[in-house]
Amino acid sequence: MQQEVLAVVKASSPRRWMGVGMLSTVGFLVVFVALAAPPEPSWQAFLFVVGAASFWLAYRMWQATSDWIELTETELRTGAGQPIAAIEDIETVERGAFAFKPSNGFLVTTRQSGANRWAPGLWWRLGRRVGIGGMTSAAETKFMSEILSVMVAERG
Repeated sequence: MQQEVLAVVKASSPRRWMGVGMLSTVGFLVVFVALAAPPEPSWQAFLFVVGAASFWLAYRMWQATSDWIELTETELRTGAGQPIAAIEDIETVERGAFAFKPSNGFLVTTRQSGANRWAPGLWWRLGRRVGIGGMTSAAETKFMSEILSVMVAERG
């Protein structure tokens, strides 16, 4: 049986293109500097590593932001069905200005630690903390965080 989706958060297409384009530009410029004006070999190797890391991150961001996040009555999950956090496991939802959260997003603290995961531009999980947001619309993430806050408050 399919669960009703209460809220959806997606990365907007312009933000997606802009973020991946900027990372790719950084990668190109760093590799260009390494080739056009080669410094000593150790620094040149460092520049190649930074350039390759920028291209890898751009690729990972492109893949991650093609997905979305769904809130149902029982869980927070990706559009591909990967569970992020169960609703009964959530302790707090923080969306204040001083919360350690992604841009345009919110922070969820869970009771149980989970596997560390990272979808650049969409969400991350470090132990008990889950950050939702990044390349997402502020209105979508605010709506999702408010619904989630009400669900957590009603349960507790």
